[in-house]
Amino acid sequence: MKHLISKEGFEKFKAEWEQLKYVERPAMINQVQAAAAEGDRSENAAYTYGRMRVREIDRRLRELDRILDGAKIVENAAPEDGSIKFGATVKLKDIKSKRERVYSIVGEKEIDPLQGKISMKSPVGEALLGKKQGEQVQVQAPKGVITYEVMEVTY
Repeated sequence: MKHLISKEGFEKFKAEWEQLKYVERPAMINQVQAAAAEGDRSENAAYTYGRMRVREIDRRLRELDRILDGAKIVENAAPEDGSIKFGATVKLKDIKSKRERVYSIVGEKEIDPLQGKISMKSPVGEALLGKKQGEQVQVQAPKGVITYEVMEVTY
């Protein structure tokens, strides 16, 4: 099943895959082999840790394979009508508190709330899709409905 991803997100996952596959995994395999050559493996912490780390790397590589293989890269071109769509970076102002927030609308595999990257399927993302600068959107939050004004839309 295909999932949407930005070109930036795809490149980030691809770089992580290459780092794990061609740098970290071979280094860890060498470390495990060196630890195994020392003898008794049952009390060898370096050997035990190394094997565990190789399994973690392999697990992450499989996860990255699924992400990269199922990705549909979306180019961030601004629509002619100025509406918000996948890939937009949106500056919002909370009508009540006057606080401003900036969100980038990305695919589910690349969300990062600390960086302001939200899924287009999140409550805020869904509320923003199709809106334009100057419009207001309402988002149901745990504390109640929040009304935002769309201050700026960039791609």
